Amino acid sequence: MQLLPVGLTYFAEVARSGSVTEAARALTVAPSAISRQIAKLEAELGVPLFARHPRGMTLTDAGARLLAHARRTEAESAALIGELRHADASEARRVAVACSEGFGRRMVPLAMAEFRRAHPEVSFQLDIVTRQEATRRVAEGIADVAVTYTIGPQHDVRVECAVVTEVVAVVPCGHELAGRDRLGLAELCAYPLALASSRTSQRELFDLGARMEGLDVAPVLVCDGLAPLYEFVRGGGGIALVGDLGDLGDLDGGDGVAYVRLDHPVFRQREAQVQTMPGRRLPWSARQFTGLLVSRLQELG
Repeated sequence: MQLLPVGLTYFAEVARSGSVTEAARALTVAPSAISRQIAKLEAELGVPLFARHPRGMTLTDAGARLLAHARRTEAESAALIGELRHADASEARRVAVACSEGFGRRMVPLAMAEFRRAHPEVSFQLDIVTRQEATRRVAEGIADVAVTYTIGPQHDVRVECAVVTEVVAVVPCGHELAGRDRLGLAELCAYPLALASSRTSQRELFDLGARMEGLDVAPVLVCDGLAPLYEFVRGGGGIALVGDLGDLGDLDGGDGVAYVRLDHPVFRQREAQVQTMPGRRLPWSARQFTGLLVSRLQELG
């Protein structure tokens, strides 16, 4: 069920697809109908919403602001419809969460389990995605809340909490580095390394730190999945890097691996954040769960 006015619905789809033709195909309406609605919106507002190009359309500044409003309205409409379809607003609620893999390994699932012990009527949808995708899903109202790493300021989301978390080296139990409190970057690079790809914030900062130190690093394994990295370390293949999401205290030595903090200022540029959509009033269950995520992230910070 769609509560957005038809003009805003057509506008939002053109903004998403970048083309009237593609929007018409997605909405199964005539392109002329979409063009008329866009023209009507622009005439009523008195500003152009799109810049027209030979191969598509891009939003103007005014169009970007209207799209943010449309996304908030669409997300709130979906939440309202869900509430209205239940006789009691306190009945089962679904909270959509997007997070990067590090947060999906322990922190977010444990928070969900704790929340459901107090609110068994609440259900969750958890999607493990890249950091950029997690932020996009919140900005577009696909997810209620995101937990992810970022570098630099965020403009399309509301940052509910931001903390700098340390990066740690994962070594096999019994390794000569196990038991160390901290490790320098140059010392780390003397060992075979398993690193994430250059698409990740951690690798981006690692490469920057290596250049600052004049280090030439050739990882023996490049992989964005945490499970393969851990198995590689347990098997004695090398040392991996992960974000410290509470594993140092909880799992040190108990999972076949040990953790050593990596000491370099470059990693302080990266923040772990809880993000929501600006201006959107989340349903009660999503608001409460967001608060729990904030408290858990603050504990890690």
